[in-house]
Amino acid sequence: MVTFAEAIEDLYRIAVTEGKAQSPARLSKLAAYCLDELAKRGLRDAEADVKIPGGARDKSWDIAWEYDAKYRLGISLKSLLKNIPGTVPNRLDDLMGEVANAQMYSPEIVLGYIMVFDVSQDTTRGKNGKLWSEFLEHKLRFLSGRRAPAWSTGTLEATVLARVDFTKGPKIITEEAALAKFFNQLAPAVKMRNPGIK
Repeated sequence: MVTFAEAIEDLYRIAVTEGKAQSPARLSKLAAYCLDELAKRGLRDAEADVKIPGGARDKSWDIAWEYDAKYRLGISLKSLLKNIPGTVPNRLDDLMGEVANAQMYSPEIVLGYIMVFDVSQDTTRGKNGKLWSEFLEHKLRFLSGRRAPAWSTGTLEATVLARVDFTKGPKIITEEAALAKFFNQLAPAVKMRNPGIK
């Protein structure tokens, strides 16, 4: 079993200590943590690094769960560790595109996003005095909570902005309860839309 703390320590080691912020391996332990959390909630045999079919093209998702020969759940993992003013808008654009693409192929698919945000890199956005992390959290909340019967394309079931502070080490700010809530929103949504699941 992988803990959230272990996943963040691994991200810190790879991205900060080793200076490999773009390494594909930087979120692999976080993916393992997600697999464990889904299994605890009855979604066993989820996979890491899977291509989920989309309306425009197949797209890689960090976590996916398959049932009856079709992917029913996808989770994307992102890290925002530097160049926050440039990264936040790009991540929001990526989210909208990835989510809509998957939903065009499978309108019933359940989708979630975990974004790890280093608050030591946070800055004020424009003249309104709000931090980029506050802006991002507001947008994620706005795009979350997709439920039947209003399955709006481009929105998703759950998101979590996991705040960390990498100033002097892998310090976690967001409580693990926020991660538990995330998985507790996704798993029931999958089961409700796929009543044949045992």
